[in-house]
Amino acid sequence: MTQTSMLHVRVDNDTKEQAAAALDAMGLSMSDAVRLLLRRVIADQAFPLELKVPNAKTRAAMIEADEIAKARIARFKQSDALFADLEKAGRK
Repeated sequence: MTQTSMLHVRVDNDTKEQAAAALDAMGLSMSDAVRLLLRRVIADQAFPLELKVPNAKTRAAMIEADEIAKARIARFKQSDALFADLEKAGRK
């Protein structure tokens, strides 16, 4: 029998719950998903997702998005209002 060991991973509760629900819908447990990830790393000798360092424009957008989220501005009740605001901003 193959010997196993424990792997402890810290993740916020919301991420864990959402991932568990999605994996459950696929018939997988969290442990199954981690094992699959690690098997792919072994087989490919690479991380199975493309990871990139964000460029300056992307970093600026990320900072802006964080500021908007913190300030709780630009919230829209209807999609039409969102698209109108985006079109207005695009004309500037």
